[in-house]
Amino acid sequence: MSTPIEQLCQASSHEKLLKIGELAKQTDLAVGTIRYYESLGLIEPVERSESGYRYYDREAVKRLQFIKKAQSLQFSLSEIQQVLGIRQEGNPACLLVRDLLKQKIGYLEEQIYRMETLKTELEAYQERWTNRPQDNPCSKELCSMIEEVARQELPIRTLGGD
Repeated sequence: MSTPIEQLCQASSHEKLLKIGELAKQTDLAVGTIRYYESLGLIEPVERSESGYRYYDREAVKRLQFIKKAQSLQFSLSEIQQVLGIRQEGNPACLLVRDLLKQKIGYLEEQIYRMETLKTELEAYQERWTNRPQDNPCSKELCSMIEEVARQELPIRTLGGD
């Protein structure tokens, strides 16, 4: 006869359930991260013991691997929640994923454009200032090159577009 804990540690398919520490080791995630994901509803333990231990099945391992892969593709946890929510409703999430990817690509293209523009601008200043003499150490200016840019009202653009 098995004890209640032994019964708890076996899924209906006689698969051993994992404590949160074991799940963390198998997925290479911190226990705190798994608890955070649980608080967001991204994963759920299949059981909780009377003493409060969380027990997870193999689906939790797969789900955490999915979350890690989605994050590596720059999906936010909010976006991952949307994808998982659609799947939980029994619907395919591919249309949402395609839309999110399209948005991400558009954002990256905009960032690349801004970075290339900034690079061109910085290279122009670098070329312009290559042979410029050092500032006089007694000068009140912090750096005449940057102050020159400010006087010309040709601000160096930031990546954020400000």
